[in-house]
Amino acid sequence: MAKPKKPDMATTLFLTPGMMAAKKIATAHLQATVAAKTEILSSMLDDIARVASTVKAASEKGATIFFCGNGGSAADAQHWATELTVRYRKSRPGVAAVALTTDTSALTAAANDLGWEKVFSRQVEALVKPKDVLICISTSGNSKNVIAAATTAKMLGATAIGLTGEAGGALADAVDLCLRVPSNDTPVVQECHESIGHIICAVFDGP
Repeated sequence: MAKPKKPDMATTLFLTPGMMAAKKIATAHLQATVAAKTEILSSMLDDIARVASTVKAASEKGATIFFCGNGGSAADAQHWATELTVRYRKSRPGVAAVALTTDTSALTAAANDLGWEKVFSRQVEALVKPKDVLICISTSGNSKNVIAAATTAKMLGATAIGLTGEAGGALADAVDLCLRVPSNDTPVVQECHESIGHIICAVFDGP
């Protein structure tokens, strides 16, 4: 007996009002993301290549790659650090990478004793060496704790790299290199940051 066919969603003719509303939202979001990534493809490739090669070259000289960010950017920090230390697509030697967002004891102690603005900078002060790289992720570019981390890293002689939205915020001036995604819509910026993070990881994998 033949198994019943599953409904083909691509050819479903009837959409409820809720589905129509969701489709409209999906269309607008995807169009905005495609527009931002198209602009990145046409105008930011040299900058992305410069950042990725800077990170890889530092790692090859013994640097640790540190990441920090809040909320969704904290998730990116953990994601990319893990893909460097474990693997991206290919099996290769592990890369020394640390997300400053993962130690709950350090985060809560710093927030309680020193203030939220120092939750990352205190860790930078303790862990980061002049040869290291700190990648600072902030969609607005105005996250005070991320800016403080970048400022501290530069004071120590380390390289600070920023990933922001189009406005750049104060972070753009606090880092050595800044990739400003051509959007100020937080979800779109986050999705573009995710692509840039994957590109950095892919450069470590090689061709």
